[in-house]
Amino acid sequence: MDMDEMIRHEGIVERIDGEMAHIRIVQTSACSACKARSMCMSAESQEKEMDAVMLEPMQPGDQVEILVRERLAWKAVLLAYILPFVVMVALIAILDILTPWSEAIVGTISLCGIALYYIGLSVFKHRLQTQFSFTARKI
Repeated sequence: MDMDEMIRHEGIVERIDGEMAHIRIVQTSACSACKARSMCMSAESQEKEMDAVMLEPMQPGDQVEILVRERLAWKAVLLAYILPFVVMVALIAILDILTPWSEAIVGTISLCGIALYYIGLSVFKHRLQTQFSFTARKI
């Protein structure tokens, strides 16, 4: 693995299940590192749990680094945000040009199109999970 092309995040192993480690990470906003965060109400942090393939043997409580290729992160952004937006805009444009329907009907149909897109993604969830795998190594 080329480490320059990797996105890294630190976490703690919660439990081990075969070759998979269930890891707890603390996801913080940019504000959480600010020295004035105690005076501001916008500082946020969230705990999340994710699964990662272990690159080496680990035990619960180990501090680890989770790695994912940057290229896969961009692919995830494309699938989760950009393509649904394109689907919505395309449906609105096509229906607006080809049909005499009201804006409310066109908008509802475009939202249904996005819902179908996300349902399609969920149908291929297992295939996508094999492409979007995280790996973990001890720190």
